[in-house]
Amino acid sequence: MSGRRSGGRGEGRSRPTASGARQYPRTARLNRLLQEIVADALETMDDERLELVTVTAVEVEPDLRHAVVYYDSLQGEAGDDEVLEALQDQRVRLQAAIGREARIKRTPELAFRPDRGVREGNRIDRILRDLEPGDEPSPPAGPRDGGDDADGGDER
Repeated sequence: MSGRRSGGRGEGRSRPTASGARQYPRTARLNRLLQEIVADALETMDDERLELVTVTAVEVEPDLRHAVVYYDSLQGEAGDDEVLEALQDQRVRLQAAIGREARIKRTPELAFRPDRGVREGNRIDRILRDLEPGDEPSPPAGPRDGGDDADGGDER
């Protein structure tokens, strides 16, 4: 016998490779699963403060004790306080949904934060759309803008 086991409980489970990294780590799978569960649960809640909220990501700690739910809403920063309050009011129900639907040993305690990355991306999109065709952004001010040349050489 070669020492390999076939069948049994451990078959099909991935083990860390020689480099120490899995192709798709457990926390990444949990992040995606919890994002789907929280988003689905929010759709069924009868709280008008949460009608325009999108769950953009979830980050679960490896020990499963805590998870951060990132969200965005059409109200933007102006509605953050109201949305955050509503999410905190529904936290226990959202955690219960995770406990029912996810097969994990511990249900993480949820915290909520607005997704700044989505907002920054939207802001950059608006800036790019507002540029006229043919407009080029002005180059950043540097040593060649009327000052001494930094490397001491001629410009030409």
